[in-house]
Amino acid sequence: MRKSPSQEPSSLPARRHRVAGSGRRRLIDYPRRGRTGLRRWLPSWRLLLGGFLLSVGTLCGLFAYVYSQVGIPDENAAVRQEANVYYWADGSQMVAVGAVNRQIVPLAEIPVSMRSAVVAAENASFYSDPGVSFAGELRAVVNMAKGEEVQGGSTITQQYVKNTYLSQDQTYTRKVKEFFIALKVNRTKSKDMILQGYLNSSWFGRQAYGIQAAAYAYYGIPAKDLSPSQAAMLAATLKGAEQYDPALSAANHARAVARWSWILDREVKVGLMTATERATYRTFPEPKRVSVSTSLAGQTGYLVNVANAYITKRTGLTDRDLARGGYRIHTTFEKDKVQRLQQAVEDVTSRGLDPKKRSTDRNVQVGAATIRPEDGAVLALYGGSDATEHFTNNADTSGVAAGSVFKPFALAALIGGGRRARPVRDSVDTPPPTIQDMQSALVTSAHAPFVQLGKAIGWGLIRDAAVKAGLLRSSMAPLEQTFPIGTSTPSAIRMADAYSTFANGGEQNDPYSVTRVLRHGKPVGGLDHPHPRAAFDPRVADTVDKVLQGVARQNGTESIVPGSRSVATGADDLTKSAWFVGYTKNMSTAITLFRNEPGQAQLLPLTGVGGAGSIRGNIFPPRIWARFMGFTGAFDLNRTKPVEEDPATQPESSTRPSDSGEDRTTTEQKSDQGASASSKPTVAPTATGQSWLTGEPLANSSASAATSGDRP
Repeated sequence: MRKSPSQEPSSLPARRHRVAGSGRRRLIDYPRRGRTGLRRWLPSWRLLLGGFLLSVGTLCGLFAYVYSQVGIPDENAAVRQEANVYYWADGSQMVAVGAVNRQIVPLAEIPVSMRSAVVAAENASFYSDPGVSFAGELRAVVNMAKGEEVQGGSTITQQYVKNTYLSQDQTYTRKVKEFFIALKVNRTKSKDMILQGYLNSSWFGRQAYGIQAAAYAYYGIPAKDLSPSQAAMLAATLKGAEQYDPALSAANHARAVARWSWILDREVKVGLMTATERATYRTFPEPKRVSVSTSLAGQTGYLVNVANAYITKRTGLTDRDLARGGYRIHTTFEKDKVQRLQQAVEDVTSRGLDPKKRSTDRNVQVGAATIRPEDGAVLALYGGSDATEHFTNNADTSGVAAGSVFKPFALAALIGGGRRARPVRDSVDTPPPTIQDMQSALVTSAHAPFVQLGKAIGWGLIRDAAVKAGLLRSSMAPLEQTFPIGTSTPSAIRMADAYSTFANGGEQNDPYSVTRVLRHGKPVGGLDHPHPRAAFDPRVADTVDKVLQGVARQNGTESIVPGSRSVATGADDLTKSAWFVGYTKNMSTAITLFRNEPGQAQLLPLTGVGGAGSIRGNIFPPRIWARFMGFTGAFDLNRTKPVEEDPATQPESSTRPSDSGEDRTTTEQKSDQGASASSKPTVAPTATGQSWLTGEPLANSSASAATSGDRP
């Protein structure tokens, strides 16, 4: 019997509920049936609980599956390391550096203090944790997603796994494998075995893998003889030897001392050392000086270090990465030129210096570098007598004043139409000297015209010209009256490169020493040589080039090397250094000579070096250059011949824009030369310890005021 309308449900929600209820039940009731408004979209507690349990179950299942699939690789195969092979520019092998310096020792021969220092510094919960750090893994994943460096989150077990079984690649795949292998290793090996493996596989710097090699490298003793204080210092290097080896730079030393102290305090905090014992360690245990493998004797060690520094600067690889081996490194060094340069230095100094008879001939150092102007390639360098005995690189002579070889940059500033940015006090109306006067001054090393030039156009413009040519701004001296005559302290590498700019028509190339790097047949990125930049108008560079050709004609270098240009320091250069720069269209070479006692911060005077007629050692750099360029006879520069007219430079030398844009030829030719030649200042070089590559403080800068230890 049909119900009457009065018997039908009267409410609309009830009708909807009945209609909805007539349909098929859903597995997941969402959006929720029979609910309106916000309640319709709020999941029930059953749905939330079910989702949570499903997620947990899925993750557990995934975890179990990955855990079952990831096995522990062959440890012995993973720890075998290759040497790095370096090649000459022609593709022939220069040297193979390796294999890895490692000596495996049992945990019993590693003092408890060493173990305590490492555990306190790296992973205080090592003996109680499951081998992994979940918080650290999460932080590593976030850092990788942000493109930042992955560090600081791994346990000792994870680091051991990475060192022994895996690569150093910072990828998600490697991190996942590291996590699961660490869990398995933690279950299959004792904590002592893991710690032993970690201490035998870790990188401590100084080409040392493992605590035994590190103990010898830093303190010359076996690991079992390390004191708790020495152990804390070595534990500090695990954070990054390139940053914490105290012998590399003053900044490194400060960081090492701070971390050494922190590690000792940390040992007390975590209960691995008593406060009473900690109080006895107040003096930092200075390690011995850095030593070099005998395979790197002669110039080879300097070349390898120069190449390594360039690689780490351009590619992002660290010294630690390179020390793991397996790299094939192709350099710009030309074997015949390196050998010729070394032979030239040895021939000239052995004939002209007699350290047994003259005390002033002792501790004489020579540095030299040859650059290809076309692209800035470093073709050869002379870093010192032997890289295994003289550890700093004299070709990177930061701290040795350039003297007269700096003056062509002042000339370039003038020819480029430079005007004083702000008046030099008491010299507002000082006119610049003529180019002929400056060319004559470059022959005799006279200072007065260039002091006058600095007053006329301003020291800042001269500095800017030098930096445009290729010198580092960080090597520039304070802007004062002596600035134009060479108080700045560039390296030989940078000086040769800067002169290349004049040979290259005003285009500047930064120096480089590596063309490509391969590992397992795959190229390492970041070594594409940058395009040259326009430093000077070609007419400016051409005019400077012609002036320097005129100097070479007058001082005699063009007679032994046709087409050469040159500048040298001389009698008026009262600095504690002697320089010569000579170049052709194909090669630019800078040579410097100075005296320096190992470990001393100050340069020694050059008075009397080589005898009374050596002009304080200034005769030696030109002789070395001449021998390097193939001249076998006796050679001395002519430093007194009067200037001859060179029509090629007259248009540039006779004109310079005045403040009003008018020709100043008459004013320049009739002007008073300003500074008196008898008022030549004595320039005292300062050791800046800066790199030709970055301008930053360098390794070994504290060991020698004249050398920075950096490499191109």
